[in-house]
Amino acid sequence: DGLIVTNNHVIENADEIKILLSDEREFNAKVVGRDSKTDIALLKVDPNGIDLPFVEFGNSENLRVGDWVLAVGNPFGLGGSVTAGIVSARGREIGQGQYDDFIQTDASINRGNSGGPLFDMEGNVIGINTAIFSQSGGSIGIGFAIASNLADQVVSQLKKYGRTKRGWLGVYIQEVTEEIAASLELKEVRGALVSSVRPGSPAEKAKFLAGDVVLSFKGKLINKMRELPRIVASTPVGEKVKVEIWRDEKLIELYVVLGELEKAENENIDQDNDNNEVSQENEIIKLLGIEISNINSELAKKFNIDEKIGKVNITNVEEGGPAFQKFIKAGEIIKRAGRREVNRTNDVKVALESAIQRNSKALLLLISDGKKERFVAININ
Repeated sequence: DGLIVTNNHVIENADEIKILLSDEREFNAKVVGRDSKTDIALLKVDPNGIDLPFVEFGNSENLRVGDWVLAVGNPFGLGGSVTAGIVSARGREIGQGQYDDFIQTDASINRGNSGGPLFDMEGNVIGINTAIFSQSGGSIGIGFAIASNLADQVVSQLKKYGRTKRGWLGVYIQEVTEEIAASLELKEVRGALVSSVRPGSPAEKAKFLAGDVVLSFKGKLINKMRELPRIVASTPVGEKVKVEIWRDEKLIELYVVLGELEKAENENIDQDNDNNEVSQENEIIKLLGIEISNINSELAKKFNIDEKIGKVNITNVEEGGPAFQKFIKAGEIIKRAGRREVNRTNDVKVALESAIQRNSKALLLLISDGKKERFVAININ
């Protein structure tokens, strides 16, 4: 068909794109679609009736560390070049984005290899050469290729729609630590902790709550937080999915119909929270090492925060105390304590007392600085 897969960074900002084959034939190419999140672009040339050779994607899930691979590319503009090596690791994150799923290989990958295929020994493309780790700019045996299973999904969408259509759940998540697992009475340290639910999202409609731990999605176990965005994104928009979550010390099932991520990114569906006035109260909670107060306009101005964020403001943090050790700062808002929504200072005290009665090792707080929310487990032993 004349379809060509490469990296987005190879053709980004290009005014004109030409394709040169190994037999010196040259074609003008147009962009079918591209995706900056995974650094993949799909191009098309008109073959003019010529039968062009083509390759097929293999299954990157079948790769094992130690398997032999071949990297093809155009390093330093020298022309077609092949290097051999083994798979050093799978599922690598290199800080490119939340959908990182890279194969690490020691096959020499240099500048100019980007967009080239990484083959298995059966001639299937199991990766797209994308990046290297090097202090000198040359290969030191640490190269990265986008896994073919991720690339195949993206390419299929670019071919069909000219853009990506990713599944969207609508939750903000964070890693489950040992302390957080203990505070939630969760026996295994795994899953993705929901720190907040976006208003108007599929998750809100499915009754997800802050504090839920997503343990499985569409039958796939979530061991690490970063696995959830990839699984959700690869699920078709509009599909109804079963999700297993941990809430109130028990496993429950929710069913959610996924939305479209790209559409949500272009729409502002956030809603203002109600801002009900409450009387001023000051409380010092020694066990946590914090002083808290019901929010008012004076405190909001002092700490440069929006009163609509929440109801209870941390006004002071004891230096060296339990909250201080968890990098909690004065000016931040407590939105949830343990299993309770926090609407006034007494809610924090009640949640703490309840945690002590249950012999919990930590109290879980949902903290907001006005820009992002995060759960923090504070040791209360």
